[in-house]
Formats: sequence, structure tokens, C-alpha cells
Amino acid sequence: MQAFLVAVHVLFAVIWVGGMIFAYAFQRPAAGQLETADRLRLWVATFRGFFPWVWAAVVLLPLTGYTYIFWYFGGMDGAPLYVHLMSGLGIVMILIYLHVYFAPFRKLRDAVNTGDLQEGGRQLGRIRRSVGVNMTIGVVVIVIAAAGKQGLWLLG
Repeated sequence: MQAFLVAVHVLFAVIWVGGMIFAYAFQRPAAGQLETADRLRLWVATFRGFFPWVWAAVVLLPLTGYTYIFWYFGGMDGAPLYVHLMSGLGIVMILIYLHVYFAPFRKLRDAVNTGDLQEGGRQLGRIRRSVGVNMTIGVVVIVIAAAGKQGLWLLG
């Protein structure tokens, strides 16, 4: 069961963080070559495809992570510092995603549907900044996970 929990956890972390890296580092620069209306439609279509995977990650990462913590560490009291760091940063990432989904993404989608390109551009900028923050946090969480207790010296 331990291997299954870790495999699902890692898979959905890779999907979420990898998707943000792809969008931020590769699709964003390429989409900048498009006309505004086409660029905004591309992003709405991309988010519509990506966000169901993020919703799965938002459910499965805490479920697998906390199941592992309680089964193998006996709860948060028995979990090492790096697990607490991953947990806290994961919660921050989920909160940022929920904000993006329920605020700027919905406004972006509505702006594209009504043809308000200026508002769509504003909302896409908000999403870009939030994704940049979340992507950075996600990379930090991956480094913490990979380093585990051996990497705690990095924290001083």
C-alpha cells in the first residue's frame, strides 16, 4: 500500500507542477505570437483541459499524503520536518489554485465569451502571476521531497 500511495502522490504532483512549467515556460512565450483574441481563446481551452487534472491533484495529493502520514508516521506529530514543510506548502498551493479557478479564470472565460479582450488580458495576467508563484512553490516542494531528511541541512 505504501508504494501505491507514493506512486499516486508523485504522479499527480508531476502532472500539476509539470503542467504549470509547460504553460509558463513554453506555451506562454509561444502564445505571445498570436493575436489577442486567439491567445485568450487558446488559454481558456488550455485551462479547460488542464484544470480537471489539477482538481484531481487537489483531491489526491492531500488524500495520499495524509493517509501516508497517518499510516506510516502515526500522524503529524511523528512526521519529520520536511513532511510538515511539504504539507504546509501544498496547502498554500491548493489555496492559490482555488483562487485562480474561482476568480481570474472565470473572469477570463467570461471576458472571452463576451469579446472583452482588455479584461481578458488583465485576468490572464493575474493567472500568469499566480501560476508563477505556484510553480515556484511546487518546484521547492519537489526539491524538499527529493532531499527528504537528508536535505534538512539546506534549511540551516
